[in-house]
Amino acid sequence: MDIITSKDNEMYKKIKKLKAKKYRDLEKLYLAEGRKFLEFKELPEMIIFREGISDDVIDMAEHHICKKIMLNEKLFKELTSQESSQGVIICYKSKIKELNELEDNIVVLNKVSDPGNLGTIIRVSDAAGFKDIILTKGSVDCYNDKTVRSSMGSILNVNIHYIEEEKLVGFLKDREYKIISTALEKDSIDYTKMKLQEKNAFIFGNEGDGISKNIIANSDEKVIIPIYGGAESLNVAMATGIILYEVRNKLNNK
Repeated sequence: MDIITSKDNEMYKKIKKLKAKKYRDLEKLYLAEGRKFLEFKELPEMIIFREGISDDVIDMAEHHICKKIMLNEKLFKELTSQESSQGVIICYKSKIKELNELEDNIVVLNKVSDPGNLGTIIRVSDAAGFKDIILTKGSVDCYNDKTVRSSMGSILNVNIHYIEEEKLVGFLKDREYKIISTALEKDSIDYTKMKLQEKNAFIFGNEGDGISKNIIANSDEKVIIPIYGGAESLNVAMATGIILYEVRNKLNNK
């Protein structure tokens, strides 16, 4: 294992740059922090330990055949995004997928901007058995450190795709997806009454602005989640979970 103590070390400088999106995009690498990631089968590009970490944590990484380095406390602190770090950061190869092979039921996010929301949506999509998530360009980076952390490892289990918003409707219609959008419109129906076809795209919108008018206008069905109390609305990640589990229930009972 290499031990790095200087901020001028070339490898360290390359790793530190991955905290910025443009370098993650350039290098096609991203960072995931926490011991839990050592439990997954996904092969890392590199594992970074903090100096002084216990041997049992290092032993957890034995089954990963990849480069391993150790940083002193000061250098590691410049990499961590957590106040109480567990002392291990994993570097993975990013896996943005092409829009060529998609499952019959997909999740589409229209400019979701909060990294915590995106991470939670990735997690709940994975839990409900949805493998493909399309983000319109302008959405938050799926490899933002907060997104990765909020996904609790599910970022490794789903396929992430990006598409320009103006191309989305044509793309979905060309591939015969029924477009089901969450929107508060006059003709919106209760989400429990939505009708599924063979192929369905479930669209969720930006935290403040919702789904774009063009997508709503071209939706085959619009659904709402009723509010029975005093809350003005539901968080987009919560709404996604409610609807996706309703969809999963319908699919399982076909």
